[in-house]
Amino acid sequence: MTVVRSIVLFVVAALAEIGGAWLIWQGVREHRGLLWMGAGVVALGIYGFVATLQPDASFGRILAAYGGVFVAGSLLWGVVVDGFRPDRWDVLGALVCLVGVAVIMYAPREG
Repeated sequence: MTVVRSIVLFVVAALAEIGGAWLIWQGVREHRGLLWMGAGVVALGIYGFVATLQPDASFGRILAAYGGVFVAGSLLWGVVVDGFRPDRWDVLGALVCLVGVAVIMYAPREG
């Protein structure tokens, strides 16, 4: 159950961070204005909070693992929201990152 909770938290954190960055991007690059940018800042704050809910107590481990989730999630966001078409190297890179996440977060540890 702890692994499932951790994965759900990573997904929620990814939605908040990637969504927040996308909202700021839209506000600045697509000239949608301060409301979009403000919503992005709020979403990024939610990401920061959600990351603290991970069962592991190591900040460095959580953020390192989340980096892999961010890579894969960003590509998926691009596919779903922006019509991005990743090539096989994008997909392979994302899979490598997710394997890294699994090793960092869920490998058996002593003590």
